[in-house]
Amino acid sequence: MVSSSHEALHWVFQKDPALLTRAFQKVLHVPFPEPRDFAVLNADVTEIEPVERRVDTLMRVETDDGAYLLVVESQGKKDEKKRGSWPYYLAYLYEKYHCEPVLVVITQNSATARWAAQPIRRGLPGWDALTVRPLVIGPDNVPVIASEREAERDVPLAVLSAMTHGRGAKAAAILKPLAFALRTVDGESAAVFGQLIESCLGDPLAKDLWRDLMSEIRYFFNNPVAEKVREEGRVEGRAEDRSEITLEILEWRGIPVTGAVRERVLACTDLEQLKVWSQRAVHVTRAEDLFTEGSD
Repeated sequence: MVSSSHEALHWVFQKDPALLTRAFQKVLHVPFPEPRDFAVLNADVTEIEPVERRVDTLMRVETDDGAYLLVVESQGKKDEKKRGSWPYYLAYLYEKYHCEPVLVVITQNSATARWAAQPIRRGLPGWDALTVRPLVIGPDNVPVIASEREAERDVPLAVLSAMTHGRGAKAAAILKPLAFALRTVDGESAAVFGQLIESCLGDPLAKDLWRDLMSEIRYFFNNPVAEKVREEGRVEGRAEDRSEITLEILEWRGIPVTGAVRERVLACTDLEQLKVWSQRAVHVTRAEDLFTEGSD
């Protein structure tokens, strides 16, 4: 049965097709021509009536270098059948559309990512008749966007970060900065992104927090005073918010926070210092290590 997180992981690219080509550059470090136009295509690749085959998301991208087909597959776990169906998809789609297909696999699981990245080779040993090399997007190569300003610079990429890390310990570092960044986009996009993120969160506590944040976002878009704040930008309270983020990351990771650590973090008003501490909170083993140089 297809899960909501499975659907969300590939559907986010239908919401913002340009996100996929930005992911090539910023996540996969694969050169891709600058897109001129996108078209979401029918994902059905059935050839004979009794055998139904369907990719998750299929997009046609027009560039100055020609047209490409972006085949996006959301993968929750290893499935050896895919090593047969993925080459079929690419060969069939090339024959149907006569443009180069590119297979992209997106997953929330590191082991699945390593499995999916293995080239698929068909033919004689040492003489491949066919080789398929999937491009894989997952928690090991998608950056953790835990900075509000960084999230604001590219909201869809920050959404992708929250989704791919949604079942890991790093999800906690992303949610609050992303919630503030969503206020910079239109209300409809914020609502769609919010639903996609919620479906990818594995921790019930993280889901509850995200629902609370989304309630604040809905209020923000529906309240005229809040709309004025949005236009003028959020300056006040930013240090307090970042302090709370740092402490919540530690608590979600199960790291004890002493009264002295809590007091020092909450008393800090230096945004740059708080940014450093929130980044350290993702990987330190003791709360006191927040203040240790070299714990980055």
